[in-house]
Amino acid sequence: MPAVIAPPAPFANAPRPFERYQLVMPNSPTAAKIARDFVGTLLRTGAHAALADDARLCVSEVVANVYCHTRSRLVRVEVTVDGDQVAIHVTDDGPGPLPDPPERPEGEGGRGLLVVDGLATSWGSSTRQVNTRRTNTVWFVLTPPGRDTEPDTGPATAAPDARPGTGARSGSGPTGRRSHR
Repeated sequence: MPAVIAPPAPFANAPRPFERYQLVMPNSPTAAKIARDFVGTLLRTGAHAALADDARLCVSEVVANVYCHTRSRLVRVEVTVDGDQVAIHVTDDGPGPLPDPPERPEGEGGRGLLVVDGLATSWGSSTRQVNTRRTNTVWFVLTPPGRDTEPDTGPATAAPDARPGTGARSGSGPTGRRSHR
């Protein structure tokens, strides 16, 4: 299946003006690289070039988790860019559990969400059941240095069914604030 890039319909609570981009691709060993390159190119050509490297690293970690921990056939990466922030959602069709808040692992793996937690202003996860299809989404928000979102707000496009206690958590942002959802 070829990759598709198309903006989805806008959400009512999204800030204006904003731009939204979406990439849908097979869940494969190359998915993390494809997503990383997509996000990097998108941000380097816009107003948030300074966030490109952090966004590339975070999206790469989350997409790699989809490949390693789910049997989803597809991975969807949605990027919403406005003047204040970049929100990225990575969605899979895996029936597995949502990720837990990160701990400090001693082994080789298991550091992907720690990276996201350290770089993102906030992040979280949600599950949505649509007919017979269940989707899991991990989202994160990046803000330029000096700008920070309120600790109790998620991205403007956060799913309405995001539940506290399912990995949803605010990370440390440029100001070092940290609060649990």
